[in-house]
Amino acid sequence: MRVEEGFQQVPFNEGNPYTEDPALPFLLRRLIPPRLFDEEIEPELKRFGVEVITNIRAQSSGSRISPPKLVQYDNWGQRVDELHTSEGWRSLKAIAQREGVPGIFYERKYREHSRTFGFAKALMMVGDSHEVFCPLSMTDGAARVIELMGTEGMKREILPKLISREPSSAFVAGQWMTERPGGSDVSQTETKAQSLGDSDQLGIKYSLNGFKWFSSATDGDIALALARTGPDSDSSKGLSLFLVPLRTPLLGIEPGSSISNGIRVHRLKNKIGTHALPTAELSLEQTFAYLVGSPNQGVKNILPVLNITRVWSAIASIGGLRKCLAIATAYADVRRIDGGRKLLRDVPLHVAQLASINLVYRALTHFGFGVVVLLGRVECGVASAAEQNRLRMFTPLIKAFAAEKAVAAMEEAMAGLGGQGYMEETDIGRLIRDSLVERIWEGTTTVLSLDLLRSTTDPARLKEFVSWCNSIILSCPPGLLKGVQEAIQSLQGRLDSLLAAFLHPVSSLIARSSLMFIGYIASAIYLLEHAVWSHNRGEEGYEIDAEVFRRWVNESGFVAAEHELDRTRAEAKFADTSNSAIVFGRRGRAKL
Repeated sequence: MRVEEGFQQVPFNEGNPYTEDPALPFLLRRLIPPRLFDEEIEPELKRFGVEVITNIRAQSSGSRISPPKLVQYDNWGQRVDELHTSEGWRSLKAIAQREGVPGIFYERKYREHSRTFGFAKALMMVGDSHEVFCPLSMTDGAARVIELMGTEGMKREILPKLISREPSSAFVAGQWMTERPGGSDVSQTETKAQSLGDSDQLGIKYSLNGFKWFSSATDGDIALALARTGPDSDSSKGLSLFLVPLRTPLLGIEPGSSISNGIRVHRLKNKIGTHALPTAELSLEQTFAYLVGSPNQGVKNILPVLNITRVWSAIASIGGLRKCLAIATAYADVRRIDGGRKLLRDVPLHVAQLASINLVYRALTHFGFGVVVLLGRVECGVASAAEQNRLRMFTPLIKAFAAEKAVAAMEEAMAGLGGQGYMEETDIGRLIRDSLVERIWEGTTTVLSLDLLRSTTDPARLKEFVSWCNSIILSCPPGLLKGVQEAIQSLQGRLDSLLAAFLHPVSSLIARSSLMFIGYIASAIYLLEHAVWSHNRGEEGYEIDAEVFRRWVNESGFVAAEHELDRTRAEAKFADTSNSAIVFGRRGRAKL
C-alpha cells in the first residue's frame, strides 16, 4: 500500500491562541478596566493571535530556525569571533520588538496595566518563540535598571534603543553574572574592574578583565555585568554593576567588529534545549564599560533585572504549557478511535487527562498574572506596602512553582497524542526541552526556595500574606460558598499549617517543600478571587471557575505538598545527617 492510500489522519488546528485560550480572555476582562479592555486590549490581542498562527509560526518553522554558528578565525588566521544566528531567530526577535516587547512596558500607555497587556502578548507567542524572550527579558531588565539608576546620558541615548519598536535600531541587552567559581554565588566573581579615570556622555569609564561562564544574549548590543571594584575579601560587597558595549563605538553609525571591545567568544554552549539561542563563554580583555549606580553596590543594583527576568521565566513556563495544551486539545477534536466511531474528545478518561492539564494551566496563569499585576503597580508607583511585600515574596515563588508544575503537565500533553506526541513535528518535545531551562536559569528551585525563606524571615510578612488570603476567602458570597465550602475549609486549615511551619527557628530543610506548599496556596487564592468575580457578575461559565478552584484545592499535588512540608518539619532535626549518609555513605559527615 502506498502512503497516500488507506487511512489519512485529519490534521489538528490549534486556532487563535487568544480566543481559544481557556483562561486568558476571562482573566484579562477582570484585570483590565472594561472600556480599555473592550475598545483597545482585546481587539489587539485577537489580531495578534492571528499573527502568532500565521507569520510567527512560519518564522519558527524548522527550515528557518537552526542553531547559531561561531566563526572564530577568518581565512587569514585572524581572530574575528563572528556569530551567525538563523534567519528565523532574527525575524522572531524583530517581530517581538515591533509588537512592543519590551516597549509596551515603558511607553506605559496603559499605566499599571501595561505589564498585563505586554505579558499577555508574550504568553501567546512563547510557544513559537524559540526563546527569543530570553534576551528580550534581559533587555527589559536592563531598561528598568537604566530607568532607575542610569546616568542622564544612558537615559537619553541607551534607554530609547532598549525599548524601541524599530528592530533595525533597537538594542538587545544581556546580563553577565555567572562565572566559573560560583555559579549562582556571585560572591566569588573573578572579573576585575579598573577605573580609567575618564568619562563621556554615558558615564564613568572602567576597564574589565575576566571570564563569564554563561551569556545568553551573545548576539546583543550591550550587557549588564558584575565586576569586582573592591578587594576579594569584600565578597559580594565589593562588586559593582557595569554597562558593557559588545562592540565599539557603541553609538557610532557603523558598529565595530565583534572583537572591537576586547570580548572573545571562547565557545558556544552545547545545551539540551534552547538550541536557537546563542549561549556562550566569554573572556573580557581590557573591555571598557560604564559604571551603573554607586560603586560596590552591584548586587543591589542588578536586582531589578533578576526580578523582571524571573517573572519572564514564569511566563515562559506557562506559555510553553499553553501551546502543549492547545495541541493536545485540538488533537482530541480530530483523532478517531474505536473503529473510527468515536473522537478522543468523547472518551471520558482521555478528557479527564486533558482536564488535569487544563487545571494546572489555569492555576499557573492566574498566579502568574497576579504577579504581573503587582509588578505593574509597583513600577507605576500605585502599589501599597502590602502589595510591594507580596511582589517580593511572589517573584521567586512563581518562577520556581511554574517551572516545577509546567513541564510535568507538558509531558502529560505529549502522552495525550500517543506516539505522535513523541514526534519532533508536533513541537512538544522542543517545548519540554526548552522549558527545562526555567528550572535552572535565574535560580534553581533550591536557590529560589531559600530566597523565599529569606523574604519571610519577618513573621509579620507571612502573617500579612495569610491576611490577604483570608480577605479573599471572606469575599466569597453565600451563593458561591455553598459549592466550595469544603475546599475553603481545607484551604483555611492549610493556612494554619503554614503559620505553624514557620514558627521560629525555621530549618532551611523546609525551604523546597514550603515553596511548593505556598505556591499551591497562592494559586488557589487567585483562582478563588476569579471565581468570586465571575459569580458576582454572573459571567457565563462561572460554575466552571468555581469547580476549577474546588478541584485545585483537592488536587493530589496540593495534598502531597502539605504532607511533604509536615514530614520535612518533623525530620529536620536529624534529616541533615541522614541525608548525607544516604548520599555519600561512609563519606557522610557523621554516623547515624
